[in-house]
Amino acid sequence: MNFKFSNFKIYLGCAYLAVLLAAIYFFFSNFDLSDLTSYEFIRENRDVILEYKKGNIFFLTIVFFTIVILLNLLLTPMLIPTLVIGFIFGKWLGTAILLFGNTCGGLLLYLLAKTFFSEIIQEKFVIKFSKLVEFFNKNETMYYMLFRLIGGGGTPFPIQNVLPVLFNMSVKNYILATFLGTIPTTFVTTALGSGIENVIDQNAELDFFSVFISPEIYLPILGFVLILASTFVLKKFFFKKD
Repeated sequence: MNFKFSNFKIYLGCAYLAVLLAAIYFFFSNFDLSDLTSYEFIRENRDVILEYKKGNIFFLTIVFFTIVILLNLLLTPMLIPTLVIGFIFGKWLGTAILLFGNTCGGLLLYLLAKTFFSEIIQEKFVIKFSKLVEFFNKNETMYYMLFRLIGGGGTPFPIQNVLPVLFNMSVKNYILATFLGTIPTTFVTTALGSGIENVIDQNAELDFFSVFISPEIYLPILGFVLILASTFVLKKFFFKKD
């Protein structure tokens, strides 16, 4: 019975990897990253995007919520998607979409990783993150929330999502720590994306100085600086060795 279940896990894990590779291939076959990140492309299509959003806000909210979940499952870095969602939905609704989407997507990825790739994750990360695991074992909710709060201390977002495999975190604590811990960085990044939309609305051409002195831009940047400073403070007081 265990042998059959083990084979099933292997097959399902391989199916997940196949879907992941197919999604990556589809994206790069159909989209040009230089266009998606181009200021001219964004400016030219801004009115079309925002006009469509006005008449389809509920539909677009569900669509982007689903996209965020899928991006988490596809191990996608979330910086660019967060800026885009902030650009389209503004900082408040955009933050809500991302918080719920990242929490749900991160949880699904964690459960998948725990079920099918636990041994691989243990082999790759247990030594590298051994000191952090010691803290997580003391109080998994508090320390994992602080870890999320400081942006994982530079740890890539997909790895943050699966790191609790190393200490077998409970689902309830994972949801709570992830949701609360990602609020500051999510809000600041989403606000920056929203600020870009406002800057485009006010400036026909992209000018670095006028963009930088815009409150919609420099306030989120200051928020990033504060989060970065808090990283050192929290590491000093909460992640110090006894």
